[in-house]
Amino acid sequence: MANQTYIFGPCSAESREQVMDTARAIKAQCSVPFIFRAGVWKPRTRPDTYQGAGDEGLEWLAEVKNTLGIPVATEVATPEHVTAARKAGIDYLWIGARTSANPIAVQAIADALGAQTDNGKAVLIKNPVNADPALWLGNIERLEKTGLPVMAVHRGCNHQPCWSMAHDVRTARPDVPMLLDPSHMSGDAAQVPELLKKIAELGLDGAMIEVHCCPEKALSDNAQQITPDSLNGLNLFEGLTSLTISNNLKQPQTTSNNTELSWLRAEIDELDKALWDTIAARMDVSRRIGEWKKAHHITPLQPERYQQIVERIKDKGDFALRIWEIIHKESLKQQE
Repeated sequence: MANQTYIFGPCSAESREQVMDTARAIKAQCSVPFIFRAGVWKPRTRPDTYQGAGDEGLEWLAEVKNTLGIPVATEVATPEHVTAARKAGIDYLWIGARTSANPIAVQAIADALGAQTDNGKAVLIKNPVNADPALWLGNIERLEKTGLPVMAVHRGCNHQPCWSMAHDVRTARPDVPMLLDPSHMSGDAAQVPELLKKIAELGLDGAMIEVHCCPEKALSDNAQQITPDSLNGLNLFEGLTSLTISNNLKQPQTTSNNTELSWLRAEIDELDKALWDTIAARMDVSRRIGEWKKAHHITPLQPERYQQIVERIKDKGDFALRIWEIIHKESLKQQE
């Protein structure tokens, strides 16, 4: 468990009081060093939602760093963000999933980082919002040219793990440390503890976790943020003697012989969930079809439609036909 990095803090910097209270509360719960995070520029979907505190939020992060002695991190999406964050003394910068989807934007940020005399301790790159391992790898390469240590942050896509994407990147670049972002991966604070087990199972190098002093009042992503008190129940620091928060960012976690099998099982588990979710969704549509048929006095079984589907599936082999027959029989029950 040594040589791991943990980054804690709220989704958004909302006020000086909220930032300082959260940082103090996290520090009180952590027996080892950590990086404090808060977003000050928020790329939100809708313009009427909280967009972040902007440059003023950088002052609050600087106060955390200077008064509490905690290194700080924030998200950047433009070269101007890089300049402002570096001027404020922000130690770590991360590029979020929405920006990561645009290689032109990432290159512009990389150019800005490379032009800075004091370019900080490290840069982190989240996976793109779309499951594109090649783009994630390309972004890592763009940032490596700045000379800064680079870390990958796996946050999944649309509240799904997308383990296959992370597995591809981990396999291609085992030298690049990878953190888990269970907050965005789940969108649900209650799921964070279970997801954190994947750090040990998959040989990951730590986590970025959204922690807020009062999540129910958070101005963004309130459902996925845990409280500082919750950190004690996560068992993150058992056997952890140091955190990689300075010059050791190029040293990924040592993995066991079972790690590859754990990655493959994680992929299978995700596929199984998607399979059952799809079947459940199909049964829901079948029930709605049944309601329509009853309203129009049509029997559940329509031989012509049945044969059309058989013809469409039979080229996929006997296994596919057997599975479909089971699903079809259950679908007819849902229409009764």
